[in-house]
Amino acid sequence: MALKATIFKADLNISDMDRGYYASHALTIARHPSEHDERMMLRIAAFALHADEQLSFTKGLCADDEPEVWRKNYADEIELWIDLGEPDEKRLRKACGRADQVWLYCYGGRASEIWWQGMQGKASRFSNLTVISIPPETLQQLTTLTERSMQLQATIQDGQMWLSSGERSVLVEGEYWQRGQA
Repeated sequence: MALKATIFKADLNISDMDRGYYASHALTIARHPSEHDERMMLRIAAFALHADEQLSFTKGLCADDEPEVWRKNYADEIELWIDLGEPDEKRLRKACGRADQVWLYCYGGRASEIWWQGMQGKASRFSNLTVISIPPETLQQLTTLTERSMQLQATIQDGQMWLSSGERSVLVEGEYWQRGQA
């Protein structure tokens, strides 16, 4: 019998001083059986960093032709494609061809660095691709915020994001490996 996704709920309050975006989002997150807390919390952090009324989670790991998070306009065109991990060149090319902007958050530590060494030359031709490496320590800290029902506050200022729950706060920032053009 196949395992089912575990459902998490998050009330996410965002104060993004950099973009002037202040809103609350009631999120329902389906964590795939093969997904761990670190990856799920990174999805939530990525959502907070790019929050918008049109931004939404997709089928994620269950769909090969969708990112983790995306923003579509009213004409159903993909404006923003957000993915996690170390995709192959074919997936990156497809994403960059379908979306105006593509953001990729790598989180595999040394494995991501090795992946990037092999991918950097190929990825440099995609002008709409931004690649950010998130340190393993940040992911470990993010898991301390994980609960089935979460009350999260994201504060973004001067390019830094603090994700908080109650008394616990985590600084979420990564290293830019490639900056795409907006």
